[in-house]
Amino acid sequence: MRLLFLVGWLALLLALFWPFIRRRLLRRPRRPGALNDELVKDPVCETYVLRSRALTRTVGGTTYYFCSRECAGRYTGLREGA
Repeated sequence: MRLLFLVGWLALLLALFWPFIRRRLLRRPRRPGALNDELVKDPVCETYVLRSRALTRTVGGTTYYFCSRECAGRYTGLREGA
């Protein structure tokens, strides 16, 4: 009888804590540096892009971040014309 009572309590505790246990077991692995990734603004189209996915160009010692090759090319063209 005691064993049945103990098994019942264990089942109840497992049922109560199952969502927490499941979250810990099924946690997705994160990409390294994903938490430190920040948004940067494209100077041409003014959209925001993750720094790790942005294209970079260094002009005059300053690094600029672009969302695409087209924006990077347009910015270089604008700088040359100025």
